[in-house]
Amino acid sequence: MAKAKNTSWIDPEALMRIRSLEMRAKVVVEGFFHGLHRSPFHGFSVEFSEYRQYSPGDDPRYLDWRLYARSDRFYVKRFEDETNLRCHLLVDLSRSMGYGSGSYSKGDYAKTLAATLAYFLWTQRDAVGVTTFDEGVVDYVPPRYRPGHLHRTMISLERALGGQSTDLGAPVEQIARIVTKRSLIVLISDLLAPIDQLDVQLGFLRSRGHEVVVMRVLDLAEQTFSFESPALFEDIETGKDLYVDPAVVRADYLERHGEHSAELERICAQLGIEMHTLITDQPIENALFDFLSGRISTGRGIARHGQVGRGGAMAKEGA
Repeated sequence: MAKAKNTSWIDPEALMRIRSLEMRAKVVVEGFFHGLHRSPFHGFSVEFSEYRQYSPGDDPRYLDWRLYARSDRFYVKRFEDETNLRCHLLVDLSRSMGYGSGSYSKGDYAKTLAATLAYFLWTQRDAVGVTTFDEGVVDYVPPRYRPGHLHRTMISLERALGGQSTDLGAPVEQIARIVTKRSLIVLISDLLAPIDQLDVQLGFLRSRGHEVVVMRVLDLAEQTFSFESPALFEDIETGKDLYVDPAVVRADYLERHGEHSAELERICAQLGIEMHTLITDQPIENALFDFLSGRISTGRGIARHGQVGRGGAMAKEGA
């Protein structure tokens, strides 16, 4: 599905000036819904619904005849175990996420993205939780949908970056160990770490029946290596200074970066994992659009609001 084109999306630099993470998320989600009618999702309901369109094989006992009388369409009542999604957000808060060539870092962007997804799913009445990690698991908030839980999720995301390296194994293993019910797991990271075991780690999640989405967050300078003058570069994770002449190392860097990215894409494709690469100068709404379009294109849908499933687009009562 084509990426949404919407000039009303909020510039990330302006968005990051909002101090409250929850307020940033609210601004993004409300702006997204406001511009939804200009996107390929035009026509999908974004209203609360307790119904879905009837499909052959559904139990006719759950048909709503009053709704049929008003709409001349068959709808069946939907239930909590059918509608509600459980989502675990795995968010990388290692020191490499502290890099930013502009006024904000990858970490700021990743936290805002995670907060936006959490807020969006919360509006769908879905259960959402978060696991933050660096070289180990820092914090774990299990998925819930209850008063005060969204605020607790936001507090967890506000934690400072730390650790000396990124270890994807620990959070993946913890989630795989404690999550017994089929869930959506969203990994948000720059993935600038050895990936020799990533296929095994992510494959373990897939083998447990979980749906996995990878959202890779990168700074534009990491993609293009657009530095011009020789300078001292600080390794954010180790603190060591490295003298680098961009003219000398650019070609080798871009080749290695490209190989790393290609291998990530290969692993995800092989495991049937949806992967998005997000550059921090892109509006957060684009990431939300990618997330939603990916679920709709695969027929999984989003619970309650704009759900697409066996019966197609949802319609609110009285439609």
